[in-house]
Amino acid sequence: MFAYNLHHVAIAVHDLDAALESHRLQYGIEASHREVVSSQGVEEAMLSIGGSSVQLLTPLSADSPVGRFLEKRGEGLHHIAYAVSDLEASLAHLAATGVRLIDTEPRIGGGGHRIAFVHPSSFGGTLIELVEVVR
Repeated sequence: MFAYNLHHVAIAVHDLDAALESHRLQYGIEASHREVVSSQGVEEAMLSIGGSSVQLLTPLSADSPVGRFLEKRGEGLHHIAYAVSDLEASLAHLAATGVRLIDTEPRIGGGGHRIAFVHPSSFGGTLIELVEVVR
């Protein structure tokens, strides 16, 4: 209802430079954006693929959420992000339907986007990120 596009798929990696080099060599894909998001304890790189992106994440420390993810599960799919036009309305709708939210209020994520996370227990063990896209 509120999701209208796949924004990105995020993959947690130990070594961002090595992962970027692998994507460059194997698929001919270069990062379109790279930044440190201190508030989330990650360095990220976005790879534009079609109308969506693959986000590569590496932790800034072992005790960050992505650091703990890597320690527990190893490299791989971290989350799927849906683009939404109205983040507050999307969160209200999800809460009203009984979905467990990690973020009940939007916060600022990579690229300055407003984001919020939905708990993995609400969708097949997969962490969902909502990204408000401003047009």
